[in-house]
Amino acid sequence: MNLSHMLAHRAQSGRPLRVALIGAGKFGSMYLTQARLTVGVHITAIVDLDPGRARSTLATCGWPEEQSAASSLDDAVSTGSTFVTDDLAAVLGDERVEVVIEATGDPSVGIRHALAVIEAGKHVVMVNVEADVLAGPLLARRAEQAGVVYSLAWGDQPALICEHVDWARACGFKVVCAGKGTRYLPTYHQLTPDTVWDVLVQYLGITDRSLINPKMFNSFLDGTKSGIEMTAVCNATGLLPQPDGLSFPPASRFELSTVLRPKDAGGTLPITGTIEVVSSLTREGADIPHHLAMGTFVVIEGETDYARQCFREYHMLEDETGRFAALYRPTHMIGMELGLSVASAVLRKEPTGAPRGFVADVVATAKRDLKAGEMLDGEGGATVWGKQQPAEASVRAGLLPLGLATHVKLVRDVAEGAMLAWDDVAIDTTQTAVRIRREMEEAFIPAT
Repeated sequence: MNLSHMLAHRAQSGRPLRVALIGAGKFGSMYLTQARLTVGVHITAIVDLDPGRARSTLATCGWPEEQSAASSLDDAVSTGSTFVTDDLAAVLGDERVEVVIEATGDPSVGIRHALAVIEAGKHVVMVNVEADVLAGPLLARRAEQAGVVYSLAWGDQPALICEHVDWARACGFKVVCAGKGTRYLPTYHQLTPDTVWDVLVQYLGITDRSLINPKMFNSFLDGTKSGIEMTAVCNATGLLPQPDGLSFPPASRFELSTVLRPKDAGGTLPITGTIEVVSSLTREGADIPHHLAMGTFVVIEGETDYARQCFREYHMLEDETGRFAALYRPTHMIGMELGLSVASAVLRKEPTGAPRGFVADVVATAKRDLKAGEMLDGEGGATVWGKQQPAEASVRAGLLPLGLATHVKLVRDVAEGAMLAWDDVAIDTTQTAVRIRREMEEAFIPAT
């Protein structure tokens, strides 16, 4: 509750937090629109492959033209303006930059960037959750060894869920389940960038399809993004993935503690201390009133009669027995809330969630019968979706991480619904992302 005061002190002392942002896309732009107005924060540099587009993004976010017109890092520091560039090395080489936000969304690129940021001795806020689930536990370990912070991005659902879990544990509650909501039907696993429009038009008033990235939206609907985000939560909190992946039960925000309790207590969970994503649709496709499609939650257990009495007295959204109760947040504001991660990393030297182990994984799973010679198109594409699995089971079985299932060729047929293996594809083992992923597997789940 003191971050704003700490930021104000930095501003008053003439030492604002100097921040660099890699990637001025949607998440980055939402951060930028608030960062300009945040006392004690100076966006010193924006690194983007297209600096001209990044400057246009700043204008869209309300930045005066002169504020994005710095000709160099020195100019940016002396005038309080922002240097827009495509030269990441120059930015990382400037000791005045304290923290770097990685917001590209590409797992392989994100891993390379994170390694470079850590080597440069700067804190890294990893918006790129795709990179985090591919190699985050190792990246976080390297950051710790280097004396810098590696943090999940506050405002995105994984960090918010981690905060729910931390709240529960710090209050002495047993965490039964934590997670988020989404829009889901079992048939969505087969959606492609071409067919996803049939679903999007059901709930989005789309008038100009050029404004929609169908591959990105497809990732949210086909189950992939849910698997990615909940894997980040597992690795950060130690909550266990369900043995056969997410099941997406339908539930409203007021049914969480009834639906998300163990099966032996009348719920849907095969284990306790796990994660789940609830659907805003019934299995027949009807909208659920008071759904939680944009929100997050935690379900806790009252372990004494008195605790359960208190659940009822304070309307904790308890189940009919009073044994289980839920706390939820109805929405999230992604990049507009990212400032909490930036401030926490620099001022408190604390992440807003970070992987502490390799607990869960996301595995490439065939959307249809795939043939040898086909090229995989990765997250949100037409060939595979990402299914969550326990990390040890994934590694022992040699399953292919979703983050490496892009622009690689199949060497043998794979049946619809099957999880792909490393041996099913021809992959360049010299790639940084591949090497780091293999190093992480060995570090956290060594071969026996």
